[in-house]
Amino acid sequence: MRKLALLATLSALFLFANLAFAQQGDAMFGFGTLMSPGAASCNFQTGCPEKGGLYPNVGADVIFHKRVGFGFDVAWRGGQGDYGGSGLPYRPILFDFNGVYQPRLGKKVGADLFGGIGWQSTRFYSANYTCSFYSCTNYTSSNHFLVDLGAGLRYYVWGHVFVRPEIRYYNVVNNKVDFTSGNLLRVGASIGYTIGPE
Repeated sequence: MRKLALLATLSALFLFANLAFAQQGDAMFGFGTLMSPGAASCNFQTGCPEKGGLYPNVGADVIFHKRVGFGFDVAWRGGQGDYGGSGLPYRPILFDFNGVYQPRLGKKVGADLFGGIGWQSTRFYSANYTCSFYSCTNYTSSNHFLVDLGAGLRYYVWGHVFVRPEIRYYNVVNNKVDFTSGNLLRVGASIGYTIGPE
């Protein structure tokens, strides 16, 4: 999780360093859940559906001329899941870099439309630690490339503070190695703050 926090901090610094040339920047924090096709039960032969659980997410974007920009988002399973009832703890983490379009729909309402690429890192935990010169870990990661599309509807509730219900679709390449499907849907809501004009 320290690497995740460092990556999120560096990405936010990079995004906000570009604000000198941008019209607007946004920072968001929210929660959601993951859905995917497949049976509720699973085993090691057929795999497990990747769904359920609370997924916190953090993100930021920079918007330039004509309401177009780019953003970064990361969502992770808040608690470790039990893979197929086997006692093997796991945690998926979804990273994505997106092109963003933010049309205004009214004085206090706007849309967020985004699409891009990223990767999913699923961590499978064990009781044993593996140590290197730099750190010790108790997990192995299964990493897969993904493509995502999403939309949100932002409403400014007070000044520069907004709430945004959102939906994201992920197509995770080769996700059937670990789960029953590569098609994931994340639904949730974020609270954010806009730096610059609303």
